[in-house]
Amino acid sequence: MDANQEAAMVRNLQAAMESCPVKTAMSGGMGFALGGAFGLFMSSMSYDTPLSPQGAAISALPWKEQLRRGFRDMGAKSLSSAKGFGLVGAMYAGSECCIEGFRAKNDMTNAVAAGCVTGGILGAKGGPTGALIGCGGFAAFSVAIETYLRMPSNE
Repeated sequence: MDANQEAAMVRNLQAAMESCPVKTAMSGGMGFALGGAFGLFMSSMSYDTPLSPQGAAISALPWKEQLRRGFRDMGAKSLSSAKGFGLVGAMYAGSECCIEGFRAKNDMTNAVAAGCVTGGILGAKGGPTGALIGCGGFAAFSVAIETYLRMPSNE
C-alpha cells in the first residue's frame, strides 16, 4: 500500500466517523455494552435474603435451580438495562449530530438542544408535563456533562 492509498483510506475512515449514522450506531452500541455491564452489576446486588418471602421460596429450591433462576434474572435485567442505555445513547448522539449539521456549529447549544429532544422523547409517555420535565432534566444533565468535558486540562 503506497502513501496515497493510505491517505485516502484515512480520509474515508474520518469521513465515516463524522457521519451521523455511524455516530448514532457507535453511541448506541457503546451504550448497549455499558448498560449491559451496569445491569449485570446492579442485578448481582438485588437478590433477596432468605428472610423475605421470595428469598425463602428460592432458598428452598435445589442449588442448581437457584443458580439457574439467578442467572436468568441477571441476564434479563442486564439486557433490559443494555437496551435502555443503547436507546438513550443512540437518540442523544443522533439528535446532536443532526442539530450540529443543521447549525454548522459545534457548541454548547447543540448539547442542550439534543438533551432537550432526547429527554422530551423519553418523557413523552407521561404526557406534555412529562415531556417538558424530561426535556429540562436531560438538557440540564447535558450542560453539566458538556461543561465538564469542555474544561481546559491542567496538564
